[in-house]
Amino acid sequence: MDVRTDPGQGRSPAHHEARPIVIGMLLPVFMGSLDNTILASALPTIGREFGDAHSLPWLITIYLLGSTAVVPLYGKISDIHGRQFTLRIAIALYMLGSLVCALAPNMLVLILGRALHGVGGGGLASTGAVVLGDVVAPKERGRYYAYFAVVYTTAGASGPALGGFLSDHIHWSAIFWLNIPLGIAAAAVTTILLRRLPRHERPHRLDVIGAVLIVSASVAFMLGLNLGGRSYAWTSPPILALFAIALVVGAGFVWRLLTAPEPLIPIDVLRNPSVLASVVAHACGWGAIVGLNIFLPMYLQNVVGLSPTNAGLSLMVLMIALNVSAGFSGYMLCRMEHYKSLPIAGLIVAIASITTLAWWVDRLSLVSFEALLILIGIGFGPLPGLTQVAVQNSVGRHQLGISVGTMNFTRNLLATILVAAFGAIVSGTLSAGGGAGELGGALDPAAAEAFRRVFFSAAVTLTVALVAILLLEERPLQTGTAPETK
Repeated sequence: MDVRTDPGQGRSPAHHEARPIVIGMLLPVFMGSLDNTILASALPTIGREFGDAHSLPWLITIYLLGSTAVVPLYGKISDIHGRQFTLRIAIALYMLGSLVCALAPNMLVLILGRALHGVGGGGLASTGAVVLGDVVAPKERGRYYAYFAVVYTTAGASGPALGGFLSDHIHWSAIFWLNIPLGIAAAAVTTILLRRLPRHERPHRLDVIGAVLIVSASVAFMLGLNLGGRSYAWTSPPILALFAIALVVGAGFVWRLLTAPEPLIPIDVLRNPSVLASVVAHACGWGAIVGLNIFLPMYLQNVVGLSPTNAGLSLMVLMIALNVSAGFSGYMLCRMEHYKSLPIAGLIVAIASITTLAWWVDRLSLVSFEALLILIGIGFGPLPGLTQVAVQNSVGRHQLGISVGTMNFTRNLLATILVAAFGAIVSGTLSAGGGAGELGGALDPAAAEAFRRVFFSAAVTLTVALVAILLLEERPLQTGTAPETK
């Protein structure tokens, strides 16, 4: 039965109608998350083919940056023109970017293709969360969001293994050719299922200027991190100029947020303490996990000496543990009065595990390493569902798209900055190789120390997420869809 209605007048689909719509969005979510990490294990191979190892971190950060800048725009476009229209744009750009990357003759074209790829990928995962808010009441979203968390983390954690396998046994370009049939399938599935989605369009203005400002500031900042200490001294004029540009343009972005009629990030939404705490916790939690998903394979290859495939496979336990934890906590979320308890306890476990990983980075056995990954996954699992539900429980229906967009924008921006910072920390060791064939062997001391700093930084970031959850108010979860006004 078609339940599409005029804006603001639609009823929410019943459970048997909502389930196919939610399931239909899982493929775009999978695609958007997969490309955050799928290149991690293939980076050394790409660097050798193009003879440019120092530019490799840009293949990750430029994708994250492209997807970051457009997430709020996708949220507003979906509020204006509907979710199906927005998803079609995202899939088309995603496939076009994949094609450019697959055919790239050099590193520069590959980086530019990844930027376009990210512009499309930014709309895939974020639109799924908005659709979930359209069809499911906040009190029940924890259960449904567990589906998204499982798919998102499965894609992110399996990305290094899949990318390493394709790089080892076919060619790294197969990573991008794979996206073409996936994009066609996603377009076909969502076109059929999203016809049943209720519509609640509202007029919005797109803050393209704000998006340009934040991208420009981020690029200047990451260039400074990438070039400083290697190509130029940290106090040299080029590096200082890049950081100055980042500061000035960043200040311009803040000014734009305060003065634009509809800024890229709605200040009014962030003035809600529950939304602000949820956004900070979500961004810091995912930022740490994305950083680990990208740099653990590099650690296993460059410090330990594993192959790309084996490095990726070693991270599968993280995915399994995270998925089990997210599924269980999503089921429990709507049944617990004090629903913060699980995320708080889990984050404490995850922080302790990452700290242990950092402390013992040069003397872990394989069994100990896998055990720590399991604890990290179990500990982080309850966080994403809680933060998504808390935000959607605190805003009106007409703000749903931009609120979810704000959360995903902040998450991607912080993940991008963390990946750039982590890349700057380990850039001098990326081409070192030279580790033992298994954990516990004779490791490169310089590389081990660099990754120790990365893991400690991830633990600190996750600690900020814990503080934000502690400050989050436990409001009763709504049993109906988001209200029209708030």
